[in-house]
Amino acid sequence: MSKTIQVLVVDDSRVAEELLVHELNAAPGLTVMGTAHDGQEAVEFVLRHKPDVVVMDLHMPRMDGVAATRRIMELQPVPIVAVSSSYDPNEVAANFRTLEAGAVAVMAKPAGPGHADYAELTRRMIETVTLMAEVRVIRRRPPKPIAAVAATVSPVPRKADNAGAAGNGEIRLIAIGVSTGGPPVLQTILARLPKSLPVPVVIVQHIAPGFLPGMAEWLAHTTGFPVRLPVAGEWLAPGVAYLGPDGRHFGVTRDGRAILSEVPPENGLRPAVSFLFRSVAECYGRAVAAVLLTGMGRDGADELLQLRQRGAVTIAQDKESSLVHGMPGEAIQLDAAAHVLAPEQIAELLATMVGRDP
Repeated sequence: MSKTIQVLVVDDSRVAEELLVHELNAAPGLTVMGTAHDGQEAVEFVLRHKPDVVVMDLHMPRMDGVAATRRIMELQPVPIVAVSSSYDPNEVAANFRTLEAGAVAVMAKPAGPGHADYAELTRRMIETVTLMAEVRVIRRRPPKPIAAVAATVSPVPRKADNAGAAGNGEIRLIAIGVSTGGPPVLQTILARLPKSLPVPVVIVQHIAPGFLPGMAEWLAHTTGFPVRLPVAGEWLAPGVAYLGPDGRHFGVTRDGRAILSEVPPENGLRPAVSFLFRSVAECYGRAVAAVLLTGMGRDGADELLQLRQRGAVTIAQDKESSLVHGMPGEAIQLDAAAHVLAPEQIAELLATMVGRDP
């Protein structure tokens, strides 16, 4: 971006606030235009000054980060990056409510210059704030509870465009790759899949280290669909979603077991969608439904094309519903996606192909 990005920092800790302000002001193209010390102050500041992006702490007095995010997205939408200093699964699971409320990203707060990961966490925060300032956000309405929506949705049979022979009863695995903006989209899809789904779901989600266990807890709790991190060598059970863990690639074997690998990163990432998609292409061929969702970059796009060429069902999220249309957009340009759909339609198609009534 050519203009300087104006940032609001919201944190009730003066020490944390000073650290965030220092690091953001030191980054090229960023300047902190103001600070707030609770959610109510943040809402009032946004309404008056309209920053380009908000860095939002989650646990604050008077009004917490979740409530403030929800209020801002209803009144004056602006990209909000939620930051948390906790890796406790219960705390992290609560943090994902901020994404439900409309935040564009959730990430770890830099712990201080003496921390071993300080430089890396600071780099990621600056990169995320810079990129998220460019994201288009829209006014949010109070959402209906997803569980209630899911109970009323009946998948409508739909002829799969160019799906080859991978039709009803022949899909043995669902593979999903997703990055920025992914957690709420995964929530939407998993909530709408039959609870008796006869195949496993394997997922690579790019997110800050430490958040995946909490994300699994949050998804399972809010969707009613079992979600957990895999153990190397375990059999992948039908009706369970597996999130590839931090720092290791996630793949599958021909006999349906989990592979966790520490081979070098791909596309600068580990786990990488490319590794997962290549693995399922080699082991399952056309008996796969592969989905590429919202996210920056192009991780998984080439491998989605390989899957389509093998006869698998390939799906990309549409631009209108994507927070960032990088990964699915790259796949669409390659003609790797036989279907381009919104999340609700993706869930409907998957349920039609492989599901049975709950």
